[in-house]
Amino acid sequence: MARDERGVTPRSEDFSSWYNELVTKAQLVERGPAKGTMVIRPYGYRIWELLQAELDHRIKETGHENAYFPLFIPDSYVKREAEHIDGFSPELAVVTHAGGKELDEPLVVRPTSETVIGEMMARWVSSYRDLPLLLNQWANVVRWELRPRMFLRTTEFLWQEGHTAHADEADAMRETRQMLDVYTEVARDIAAIPVVPGEKTPGERFAGAVRTFSIEGMMGDGKALQAGTSHYMGTNFARAFDIRYSTDAGELELCHTTSWGMSTRMIGGVIMTHGDDKGLVLPPKLAPYQVVIVPIARAGQAEPVLTAVRELAARLKAAGVRTHVDDRPQTPGFKFNEWELRGVPLRLEIGPRDLAAGTALLARRLGDEGKTPVALDAVPEVVVTELERFQRFLLRRAVDFRESRTSTVDSWQEFTEAVATGWASTPHCGRPDCEAEIKAATSATPRCVPVEAPGESGGCVRCGEPSAYGRRVLFGRAY
Repeated sequence: MARDERGVTPRSEDFSSWYNELVTKAQLVERGPAKGTMVIRPYGYRIWELLQAELDHRIKETGHENAYFPLFIPDSYVKREAEHIDGFSPELAVVTHAGGKELDEPLVVRPTSETVIGEMMARWVSSYRDLPLLLNQWANVVRWELRPRMFLRTTEFLWQEGHTAHADEADAMRETRQMLDVYTEVARDIAAIPVVPGEKTPGERFAGAVRTFSIEGMMGDGKALQAGTSHYMGTNFARAFDIRYSTDAGELELCHTTSWGMSTRMIGGVIMTHGDDKGLVLPPKLAPYQVVIVPIARAGQAEPVLTAVRELAARLKAAGVRTHVDDRPQTPGFKFNEWELRGVPLRLEIGPRDLAAGTALLARRLGDEGKTPVALDAVPEVVVTELERFQRFLLRRAVDFRESRTSTVDSWQEFTEAVATGWASTPHCGRPDCEAEIKAATSATPRCVPVEAPGESGGCVRCGEPSAYGRRVLFGRAY
């Protein structure tokens, strides 16, 4: 496998090695000292901050308020909702000793916060006038992963988790679908990942949920990534934590609750959707640096070039472009390779000849245009236009790839061929035991029942029984 000391194994040769090498060599993350943990480096954390800002804005625009809840949850709280704890028990980290002695009650390190937030909701809700209660938390969570992979599955990761309480099922379902739409928009418009929103089958539901919805993105190797989930919990948690409200008629009713979340897993999705043999390819809306300027000058010629570069950088920043000047004492070739590896959308080069001509050379991370001379006066306008074009191109390319790897199938042979390299859209009976047989035979699982799929009947691709959903189900191998 050909690679230099700064490069990575080509994605086209070994996707897994490419990913594992790239996340460290592009300075996104390092493995933490405890198994399964990660240290997110500044460049990687900036991607998370940009995603977080976009999502947080939309969460607040839909009427939710941010709060914070404890990392440690009493074991008795977690056990109150039996199905929930059964679903999470293999992944729980539990504290039994602290302060030099054994605790009277073990504390669970937060895997998700339905239980502790449910306890607080029961205190804060008493009347229909208190509803809906719309909360969101930005936090870290811990789930003990046996096979960790940076960003995708780590013992500790960052996310937001929304939790809401409503007077009835209809209002709670509107909330569940609204947040699914928000996640779809963020993935599509910010991360340039064309996800499929849909409902999970019963065998794939979140522990304790009545209905679970997700957004599913196709990665560069044809596998699926669940990039966000939204759950209608019914009255399960309200019953366990006694979250009740008094109606306007004075009767006590159980609240209907929801929960929904998106995590740093999205960074992994961005890497695997857009990256190529040369390294990262970052959508401009999530790129820490949208443009890097590389001054090129020998000793004695550097000062006028650096002065021009700094002036240009200031103008770009004033135009709202995240700009970085790379004036390190390295060769231009070294810098070009590094910023290509790290996925910067655009690069500008300025040397004495360019300065004399009143131009800068524009290089794009993707495309066959080569380097284009741009008048210095026009650079900010051209760069803004190019960034918008780059963002659209990435989304269009990802849509084309997903469509080329998604097959509508009705036979088992067609199914097995489709999921070997991508997704299969097929009728399914909905039985968990049939899903288990399909997974055992092909490693594929039902990703979702797409919400926009047309109505269609048919027999299950595996067992032949009638479709349980009246629509085709999307199957694929997944991370």
